[in-house]
Amino acid sequence: MLEKYEAILVSYVEALHPIIYINHFDFLGVDKVLNNIRQGAKIVEFNNALGAIDFETKSPMGVEAADLDDFLKRSMDDGFDNNTFIVLKDIHSEMEDPKIIALLKRIAEDHLYRDGYQCTVFIISSKTVIPLELENYITLVDIPLPNSTEIIQIMTAFINDYQIQVEQEVFDEIAHSLKGLNELQIKRVLRLAYHNDGQIDVKDKALILEEKKQIIKKAGMLEIINFKETIDDIGGLENLKEWLRNKAKIFANLDKAIKFGVDTPKGIMIIGMPGCGKSLTAKATADLFQIPLVRLDVGRLLGKYVGESEENMRKALKLSEAISPCVLWIDEIEKAFAGVGGDGGGSDVTTRLFGQFLTWMQEKENTVFIVATANDVSRIPAEFLRKGRFDELFFVDLPNGEERRKILEIHLKKRNKWNKQIDSIALIKETNGFNGADLEAVIKDTIERAFIEEKAILTTEDLIQSIKDTKSISDTLKEKITQIKDTISKFDFKPASRADSK
Repeated sequence: MLEKYEAILVSYVEALHPIIYINHFDFLGVDKVLNNIRQGAKIVEFNNALGAIDFETKSPMGVEAADLDDFLKRSMDDGFDNNTFIVLKDIHSEMEDPKIIALLKRIAEDHLYRDGYQCTVFIISSKTVIPLELENYITLVDIPLPNSTEIIQIMTAFINDYQIQVEQEVFDEIAHSLKGLNELQIKRVLRLAYHNDGQIDVKDKALILEEKKQIIKKAGMLEIINFKETIDDIGGLENLKEWLRNKAKIFANLDKAIKFGVDTPKGIMIIGMPGCGKSLTAKATADLFQIPLVRLDVGRLLGKYVGESEENMRKALKLSEAISPCVLWIDEIEKAFAGVGGDGGGSDVTTRLFGQFLTWMQEKENTVFIVATANDVSRIPAEFLRKGRFDELFFVDLPNGEERRKILEIHLKKRNKWNKQIDSIALIKETNGFNGADLEAVIKDTIERAFIEEKAILTTEDLIQSIKDTKSISDTLKEKITQIKDTISKFDFKPASRADSK
């Protein structure tokens, strides 16, 4: 698939671009491309592990050019005698060395301004490090992951090579799941699927998911969340759950939906009271859509060097695309981008990250479904709340009476302690102002007390006693709750709950 970049690289070389930085992992593939476009040019190569090596045989050339500094000094004058390609692999760690920067700048300036000098530098690395001093001399070639057409080509070639039959519907579904993997990873998954049972079928989507989990773990930019929660674990929030079920139908038949004219779902923002099921909804969404859940912690992306945070954000977003379809969960998004628009170094970095994230949201055409959760809408940058950023914005209020009944019942049944003698009406009256976390605490405390007192069955009185011993969020955060409700009233958010009895 790299061959399609040959014409681009030829145009860069002919236009005297002195340093071409190829961001890619497949060194062998890049070597083939460079060999195809060399047009008689001499190629000298440096590998960060072996030093100077023969471009054709990959054999070490000897200890005399074992370090990059010495290699560049020995190779830079080749451009006077021959049209020369200097190929440097995995030297990103050397790109902050003042000597290396100065040598590369010297080669670039000679290439641009000295008559009779032709020397193009190719830096090949899966990590991008561009010093400020070389920005004007470097042309970055960021090779994207295979698109849908290229994935189909890879799969078709594989199926033909192995002479296996795959139904068209299965083919389309597997091809869609492979989106976000590079060519090497796609071929690896297909080989593993074939060698498991001699065929390619829908169950092989599990192998693709495992491959994507490996990508996340190795990169360390995102956190993959393991969970057991389902949509049935959410008590109430019927409007929100119905909306998610509809989106799940689209995700389950995405190819058909897109062909029909349906837009790919973008994401959802859930704003509201603490402890009312926002995080639970993020997990339930991934389960409902049957796709992995990954969490983006913006704080983990902040680096100590200039531009490092922005590069980390770029990598994290690219990684989310690589493992798509997935749910990208940003918890407490108002804290993640706190300080946007403020003064000072930290605020400047956060503002740039925020702008980067907004641009990605606006332009993304992938199957990354964003679930952003927030408690304090007053701290959310206004740009997030504009129409089109998310498919919908929901407000989660403290649970009403019917929702409190469902939440209590869910937690009792989960612990095998539900019985028909429990008076739900009495419990509803006693728990006004409780959030979901408060209600779960009531159940846990009651069951613990029953165990200590050797009671086999819970009674309404047992539960009411625990309720009286529990301080609800409405008591502990009374001013905060009032403030949140006052702020929310100024916005037109869709209620997550239906207007049932309180």
